[in-house]
Amino acid sequence: MSTFKTLDDLGDITGKVALVRVDLNLPMKDGSATDLTRAEAVKPTILELSERGAKVLLLAHFGRPKGQRSSVLSTSMVVGDVEGVIGKEIMFIPEVAGPVVEQSIGILRNGDVGLLDNTRFWPGEEANDPNFAQAIAAHGDFYVNDAFSAAHRAHATTEGLAHQLPAFAGRAMEAELKALDAALGNPEAPVAAVVGGAKVSTKLAVLENLVGRVQHLIIGGGMANTFLAARGVDVGKSLCERDLADRASRIMDEADHAGCTVHLPYDVVVAREFAENPESLRTCNVHEVAGDEMILDIGPQATEALADVLKTCRTLVWNGPLGAFETEPFDAATMALARHVAALTQEGSLVSVAGGGDTLAALAQAGVTGDVTYVSTAGGAFLEWMEGKELPGVAALGA
Repeated sequence: MSTFKTLDDLGDITGKVALVRVDLNLPMKDGSATDLTRAEAVKPTILELSERGAKVLLLAHFGRPKGQRSSVLSTSMVVGDVEGVIGKEIMFIPEVAGPVVEQSIGILRNGDVGLLDNTRFWPGEEANDPNFAQAIAAHGDFYVNDAFSAAHRAHATTEGLAHQLPAFAGRAMEAELKALDAALGNPEAPVAAVVGGAKVSTKLAVLENLVGRVQHLIIGGGMANTFLAARGVDVGKSLCERDLADRASRIMDEADHAGCTVHLPYDVVVAREFAENPESLRTCNVHEVAGDEMILDIGPQATEALADVLKTCRTLVWNGPLGAFETEPFDAATMALARHVAALTQEGSLVSVAGGGDTLAALAQAGVTGDVTYVSTAGGAFLEWMEGKELPGVAALGA
């Protein structure tokens, strides 16, 4: 893991201008945010810099304006919501560089917070234009990146600024990097990975990276059907990417060579139609799926076997559900796994790191979000990290 500086490495910052990249791309409805998770995540960094006397200038993107100004995509839309989260007034600054920003800094007192406009209004942001980064950097004394969720993009405010100013990881970024390092960078073995979801195609790179790094690879969701089909199992009408059978076979061969056990279900929950509690619901051996049935969850025996595997593990990375968990009763295996992971984590025998929208929804549904070691809300950046890719925004901090 690259070494990076944190807020602990900052000396006296009274009166200094902190340029802080945050993720305030909040989901909105009728002019207000429907979920404040991202704002909550950056609150500790903003308040710490403010309490230490810095002038805090927040940089964020909002939606996809594609280099054009748009009143509905201005970050001014989220000012009220963010003020509510941090409990402080925020000055909105309708530019990211130039005289307006300079004037605003003159008005701000030590400890005050300002929010610059949507960084993506300027084409230089997504182009990672060094001149654009330089123009923004001219206003700051140091740069803090607290937006891991945008770290897989090499943009001016996520990567470029780190080369223009002394760069530090904010508290949320620091926590994320430490958790990810504990999960795959330098984990305590044996390590298990649960990878689920509908399609293998979206997670091929993840699986290919994991087989060489974990001892147990647990495959669930629609993805498992593709692997079962590659092993010659007839999966009936189940969601299955048959054209990827060769890739699936290759991943299983690589796992064999690497000493990684691939776990596929041997009993499954099937139905002829995908609906809540259908009449045709039954549990059967994976070799007994009829031609007109679809696999919608893994069965109780397979779920219990996974629980036994996890009891022997010290580290778990989890991305994706085991079944069609949004519809009852096909949430049974995912809920059971979530509660099991939470119990092992709470008793101190497992370090558990979970990420991805469906996984977070499943943890919330099981009521155990707070009981796993770390929950990553980063989406795309979390997946790219699981693929073993270097994230530009993280790499730049170690520069």
